[in-house]
Amino acid sequence: MDFKKKEPGIPAGISNRHVHLSKEDLEALFGEGYELTPIKDLGQPGQYAAQECVTIVGPKGAIEKVRVLGPVRSKTQVEISRTDAFKLGLNPPVRDSGDLDGTPGIVIVGPKGAVIKSEGVILAKRHIHMTPQDAETYGVKDKDIVKVLVDQGDRKLIFDDVLVRVSPKYALEFHVDTDEGNAALLKNGDLVWMVEE
Repeated sequence: MDFKKKEPGIPAGISNRHVHLSKEDLEALFGEGYELTPIKDLGQPGQYAAQECVTIVGPKGAIEKVRVLGPVRSKTQVEISRTDAFKLGLNPPVRDSGDLDGTPGIVIVGPKGAVIKSEGVILAKRHIHMTPQDAETYGVKDKDIVKVLVDQGDRKLIFDDVLVRVSPKYALEFHVDTDEGNAALLKNGDLVWMVEE
Protein backbone atom coordinates (compact mmCIF):
# COMPACT_ATOMS: atom_id res chain seq x y z
CA MET A 1 0.00 0.00 0.00
CA ASP A 2 1.41 3.38 -1.01
CA PHE A 3 1.11 6.40 1.23
CA LYS A 4 1.57 10.00 0.13
CA LYS A 5 3.50 12.24 2.53
CA LYS A 6 2.07 15.63 3.39
CA GLU A 7 4.74 18.32 3.65
CA PRO A 8 6.28 19.65 5.80
CA GLY A 9 7.53 17.05 8.29
CA ILE A 10 6.31 17.30 11.89
CA PRO A 11 8.73 17.23 14.86
CA ALA A 12 8.14 14.40 17.31
CA GLY A 13 7.94 14.80 21.07
CA ILE A 14 8.29 11.74 23.28
CA SER A 15 6.17 12.08 26.40
CA ASN A 16 7.67 10.54 29.55
CA ARG A 17 5.41 9.59 32.46
CA HIS A 18 4.27 12.75 34.23
CA VAL A 19 1.66 14.31 36.51
CA HIS A 20 -0.50 17.40 36.07
CA LEU A 21 -1.71 18.66 39.46
CA SER A 22 -4.67 20.75 40.53
CA LYS A 23 -3.87 23.66 42.86
CA GLU A 24 -5.56 21.83 45.74
CA ASP A 25 -3.49 18.67 45.22
CA LEU A 26 -0.27 20.64 44.71
CA GLU A 27 -0.75 22.26 48.13
CA ALA A 28 -1.66 18.91 49.75
CA LEU A 29 1.58 17.39 48.41
CA PHE A 30 3.99 20.31 48.80
CA GLY A 31 2.46 22.69 51.34
CA GLU A 32 -0.02 25.54 51.55
CA GLY A 33 0.53 28.32 49.02
CA TYR A 34 3.19 26.27 47.18
CA GLU A 35 4.10 27.28 43.62
CA LEU A 36 5.75 25.07 41.01
CA THR A 37 9.37 25.80 40.05
CA PRO A 38 9.81 25.75 36.24
CA ILE A 39 13.09 24.22 35.06
CA LYS A 40 12.51 23.61 31.35
CA ASP A 41 10.04 24.86 28.76
CA LEU A 42 8.23 22.11 26.82
CA GLY A 43 7.29 22.06 23.14
CA GLN A 44 3.88 23.62 23.77
CA PRO A 45 3.80 27.35 24.64
CA GLY A 46 3.32 28.03 28.36
CA GLN A 47 3.89 24.39 29.35
CA TYR A 48 6.95 23.47 31.42
CA ALA A 49 8.64 20.71 33.35
CA ALA A 50 8.81 21.62 37.02
CA GLN A 51 11.58 20.84 39.47
CA GLU A 52 9.02 19.04 41.64
CA CYS A 53 8.63 15.25 41.48
CA VAL A 54 6.22 12.86 43.20
CA THR A 55 5.84 9.14 43.81
CA ILE A 56 2.83 7.38 42.26
CA VAL A 57 1.52 4.25 43.97
CA GLY A 58 -0.75 1.59 42.47
CA PRO A 59 -2.08 -1.73 43.75
CA LYS A 60 1.08 -3.65 42.80
CA GLY A 61 3.94 -1.16 42.95
CA ALA A 62 5.22 2.40 43.00
CA ILE A 63 7.21 4.65 40.66
CA GLU A 64 9.36 7.36 42.22
CA LYS A 65 10.59 10.67 40.81
CA VAL A 66 7.66 11.26 38.45
CA ARG A 67 7.96 14.77 37.05
CA VAL A 68 5.24 17.34 37.67
CA LEU A 69 4.38 19.49 34.63
CA GLY A 70 3.04 23.02 34.91
CA PRO A 71 1.06 25.12 35.03
CA VAL A 72 -1.53 23.73 37.47
CA ARG A 73 -4.76 22.39 35.99
CA SER A 74 -8.37 22.20 37.09
CA LYS A 75 -8.05 18.41 37.58
CA THR A 76 -5.12 16.19 38.51
CA GLN A 77 -4.10 13.83 35.70
CA VAL A 78 -1.42 11.12 35.62
CA GLU A 79 -0.07 10.06 32.21
CA ILE A 80 1.88 6.79 32.06
CA SER A 81 2.90 4.16 29.52
CA ARG A 82 1.55 0.61 29.32
CA THR A 83 4.87 -0.61 30.77
CA ASP A 84 4.37 1.69 33.78
CA ALA A 85 0.79 0.43 34.13
CA PHE A 86 2.00 -3.18 34.48
CA LYS A 87 4.41 -2.14 37.23
CA LEU A 88 1.70 -0.24 39.10
CA GLY A 89 -0.96 -2.93 38.65
CA LEU A 90 -3.34 -0.63 36.74
CA ASN A 91 -5.23 -0.93 33.47
CA PRO A 92 -5.81 2.65 32.31
CA PRO A 93 -7.63 3.37 29.03
CA VAL A 94 -6.21 5.27 26.06
CA ARG A 95 -7.75 8.72 26.37
CA ASP A 96 -7.45 12.27 25.17
CA SER A 97 -6.05 14.62 27.81
CA GLY A 98 -8.74 15.74 30.25
CA ASP A 99 -11.11 12.83 29.51
CA LEU A 100 -10.87 11.22 32.95
CA ASP A 101 -14.34 9.79 33.68
CA GLY A 102 -14.13 6.13 34.63
CA THR A 103 -10.32 6.01 34.64
CA PRO A 104 -8.38 4.23 37.42
CA GLY A 105 -7.38 6.03 40.58
CA ILE A 106 -3.94 6.27 42.15
CA VAL A 107 -2.13 7.48 45.26
CA ILE A 108 0.26 10.41 44.76
CA VAL A 109 2.89 11.04 47.44
CA GLY A 110 4.77 14.31 47.90
CA PRO A 111 7.15 15.65 50.56
CA LYS A 112 4.34 17.14 52.70
CA GLY A 113 1.56 14.61 52.24
CA ALA A 114 -0.33 12.28 49.94
CA VAL A 115 -3.55 12.43 47.93
CA ILE A 116 -5.76 9.50 47.01
CA LYS A 117 -7.34 10.03 43.60
CA SER A 118 -10.42 7.97 42.66
CA GLU A 119 -9.70 8.57 38.94
CA GLY A 120 -7.21 10.34 36.70
CA VAL A 121 -4.74 7.81 35.24
CA ILE A 122 -4.58 7.52 31.43
CA LEU A 123 -2.48 6.28 28.56
CA ALA A 124 -2.40 9.41 26.42
CA LYS A 125 -3.93 9.05 22.96
CA ARG A 126 -1.27 9.74 20.33
CA HIS A 127 -1.91 13.17 18.87
CA ILE A 128 -0.60 16.12 16.87
CA HIS A 129 -0.72 19.67 18.22
CA MET A 130 -1.03 22.33 15.51
CA THR A 131 -2.15 25.91 14.87
CA PRO A 132 -5.12 26.78 12.62
CA GLN A 133 -2.56 27.79 9.97
CA ASP A 134 -0.93 24.34 10.21
CA ALA A 135 -4.37 22.70 9.91
CA GLU A 136 -4.98 24.64 6.70
CA THR A 137 -1.59 23.56 5.34
CA TYR A 138 -2.33 19.87 5.99
CA GLY A 139 -6.02 20.04 5.03
CA VAL A 140 -7.28 18.83 8.43
CA LYS A 141 -9.45 20.16 11.26
CA ASP A 142 -9.63 19.79 15.04
CA LYS A 143 -10.45 16.23 16.21
CA ASP A 144 -9.70 14.66 12.80
CA ILE A 145 -8.06 11.22 12.98
CA VAL A 146 -4.99 10.78 10.74
CA LYS A 147 -2.06 8.44 10.02
CA VAL A 148 1.56 9.34 10.76
CA LEU A 149 4.59 7.74 9.08
CA VAL A 150 7.94 7.21 10.78
CA ASP A 151 10.36 6.42 7.95
CA GLN A 152 13.82 7.05 9.38
CA GLY A 153 15.96 4.48 11.11
CA ASP A 154 15.52 0.73 11.17
CA ARG A 155 11.90 0.54 12.32
CA LYS A 156 9.67 2.21 9.79
CA LEU A 157 6.03 2.16 10.81
CA ILE A 158 2.72 3.96 10.50
CA PHE A 159 0.85 5.16 13.57
CA ASP A 160 -2.89 4.96 12.93
CA ASP A 161 -5.64 6.61 14.97
CA VAL A 162 -3.70 9.86 15.61
CA LEU A 163 -5.86 12.69 16.96
CA VAL A 164 -5.46 16.19 15.50
CA ARG A 165 -5.66 18.96 18.10
CA VAL A 166 -5.91 22.52 16.73
CA SER A 167 -5.49 25.74 18.72
CA PRO A 168 -3.77 29.10 18.19
CA LYS A 169 -1.98 28.33 21.48
CA TYR A 170 -0.28 25.18 20.13
CA ALA A 171 3.05 24.60 18.39
CA LEU A 172 3.36 21.90 15.71
CA GLU A 173 4.37 18.63 17.40
CA PHE A 174 3.51 14.90 17.24
CA HIS A 175 3.17 13.32 20.70
CA VAL A 176 3.57 9.65 21.61
CA ASP A 177 4.49 8.00 24.90
CA THR A 178 7.81 6.30 25.63
CA ASP A 179 6.57 2.81 24.70
CA GLU A 180 5.45 3.98 21.27
CA GLY A 181 8.50 6.17 20.75
CA ASN A 182 10.83 3.29 21.63
CA ALA A 183 8.98 0.92 19.28
CA ALA A 184 9.67 3.34 16.42
CA LEU A 185 13.21 4.28 17.59
CA LEU A 186 12.00 7.89 17.71
CA LYS A 187 13.85 10.72 19.43
CA ASN A 188 12.64 14.19 20.37
CA GLY A 189 12.82 16.44 17.32
CA ASP A 190 12.85 13.63 14.72
CA LEU A 191 10.59 14.45 11.78
CA VAL A 192 7.51 12.34 11.05
CA TRP A 193 4.99 12.69 8.25
CA MET A 194 1.23 12.90 8.10
CA VAL A 195 0.23 10.57 5.24
CA GLU A 196 -2.82 9.71 3.18
CA GLU A 197 -3.53 6.64 1.05
